[in-house]
Amino acid sequence: MVDVRPFKTLVLGDYLLDAYTMGRVRRISPEAPVPVVETLKQESRPGGAGNVALSLVALGAEVVACGRLGKDEEGDELKRHLLGAGAQVSGLHEEVGYPTPIKNRIIADGQQLLRIDREVVTTLTPSLEERCIAELKSTIPQMGVVALSDYGKGFLTRSLISATLEIARTHKIPTIVDPKGIDFTKYRGATLIKPNVSEAYAAARFPHSASLDEVAEELFRITSAEMLLITRSEEGSSLFLQNGNRTDFPVRCQEVKDVTGAGDTVLAVICLGVALQWEMGFIADLANIAAGIAIEQLGCVQVTLAELLQRMTPPPRQMSPS
Repeated sequence: MVDVRPFKTLVLGDYLLDAYTMGRVRRISPEAPVPVVETLKQESRPGGAGNVALSLVALGAEVVACGRLGKDEEGDELKRHLLGAGAQVSGLHEEVGYPTPIKNRIIADGQQLLRIDREVVTTLTPSLEERCIAELKSTIPQMGVVALSDYGKGFLTRSLISATLEIARTHKIPTIVDPKGIDFTKYRGATLIKPNVSEAYAAARFPHSASLDEVAEELFRITSAEMLLITRSEEGSSLFLQNGNRTDFPVRCQEVKDVTGAGDTVLAVICLGVALQWEMGFIADLANIAAGIAIEQLGCVQVTLAELLQRMTPPPRQMSPS
């Protein structure tokens, strides 16, 4: 039986609003050879770091959100969703002139047809960056784990990442990074970095003819991370330790419907296991199971502990007729 108890997580990163326009297609437009979507339903929910925060709440965490929102209706809506789920939002700062990023997915008959993004990628103002770092000095020591969810929208500046990792190291708080871009030197000193396989090769600047072990060795050299978990899509994931040990975990999925948000789910489960000091191989396997559950459903979903435990438990053996 695994030890499950309350834990605190700081989710630091790019908070987005995921919008969904759902409907059905009955005809092709006479104006152009494109389907006409008859809208039946519209909804929105937190995306990016917001989806990580919701996923952690579903796993039983007390979540503190830290990021940047626009001073707009979408930012207010995002904050309302997080508050309604039970996350603390005092660390979400409004920046005048910065629009809250929106990803609007057009879905018809259960299939995503199109995604429309509205975003402006800008770095933090120096004054807001200083304010965030000052708050982190008092917040991080209270946490069980810190998650950095980097979607490349400009909130996680090199200075902010560096300060976060340094404060966490000083107080012996583990840091889990979902990276973005090809420069992983900014994550130097993190406890665990979780790139997908394409990001890993790009950050190592290795051709795809190189082995994944060589890529991992280079990423350890660049980042000095304690662990790497490289997700490999339909091939599962691979956990690497600094001593060269590698463990592969196969995909556990019944049917792929939508991979949206699966990486956020993996990040949340890793934070859960690290905060509760579970064995790392078990954590990686559990994260793989959670990702499998997530991609069996449409859109970003929150996987609960009950679902994880159910999927972990093997079905009862059928009695053969006598």
